[in-house]
Amino acid sequence: MTTSLSQYFDARSPQTKGFCLGLLAMALFGLTLPMTRMAVGPEMTPQLSPWFVTFGRAVVAAILSIVLLVLTRSPWPERTQWLPLIAAALGNAIGYPLLLALALRSVTTSHAAVITALLPLSTSMFAAWRFRQRASTGFWVCAAVGTGLVAIYSLVKSGQGQLVFQAAWVDLLLLAAVIAASIGYVQGALITPTLGAERVICWVTVISLPVTLPGALLSWPSTPASPGAWVGFAYVGVFSMWIAFFAWYRALAFGNAVQVSQVQLLQPFFAMLFAVPLLGEALDASTLVFSATVVLAVYLGKRFSNRSQ
Repeated sequence: MTTSLSQYFDARSPQTKGFCLGLLAMALFGLTLPMTRMAVGPEMTPQLSPWFVTFGRAVVAAILSIVLLVLTRSPWPERTQWLPLIAAALGNAIGYPLLLALALRSVTTSHAAVITALLPLSTSMFAAWRFRQRASTGFWVCAAVGTGLVAIYSLVKSGQGQLVFQAAWVDLLLLAAVIAASIGYVQGALITPTLGAERVICWVTVISLPVTLPGALLSWPSTPASPGAWVGFAYVGVFSMWIAFFAWYRALAFGNAVQVSQVQLLQPFFAMLFAVPLLGEALDASTLVFSATVVLAVYLGKRFSNRSQ
């Protein structure tokens, strides 16, 4: 069975391979939100500390990265590559996971998925700024519309009274997480052509160890956590922080990067769907509508961005 499946995959065109691997990567990334929610738990029944989940998952990925780097005899990064690696580490290994974990203590996975659906568009915005690329008016209009939709969703879901202030701060955490991840992605992209995609991810986790290892030890759980919380922690350490990136970068290498990158738009829907059986969350119509509309704005924005390049 495995051999026949491998032969079938090998016989596909590079574009088909890229699309299949891209779908796999987005499914793996889509599980990040519900698995993080499982790891930290809700406010009423907290599990692992968001700080431990953030630092611990990076340490797990760093251990795997060290093994891979040694086995492949990978050279050390060049002097000019260290600064982008550090920036990518701050954004992708520390900033995004920590802000996401803190926010998921207070909001559902579906709620977080709507806000983080802005990630592809945010990444395009920072890439246009960092690489000094001129974006079209249509791109910026879509960026404004997408951001406005997220703001409206936040207000609609915040309720009345004291909940408005609390929800606003949680959504600010999610928006900050999106910005942190976008900056990290762009900084990593700067050195991917010379260092290699897989090595970028590996070195990002390794150079984070002076921060993440002490952080994991200092935030080590003092009270028992449920088996489900540890399953969520193991997933975000092995898959979200490591294996999913390999599938994603291979997908971009196999197929047309512009076309394959469009499957990123499916990630928030994967997150919502996985949250139903894993966390028992219900999908309400307003969340689905807002998510679909935000994804449409992101899609149109990326189309305008591609045309202007």
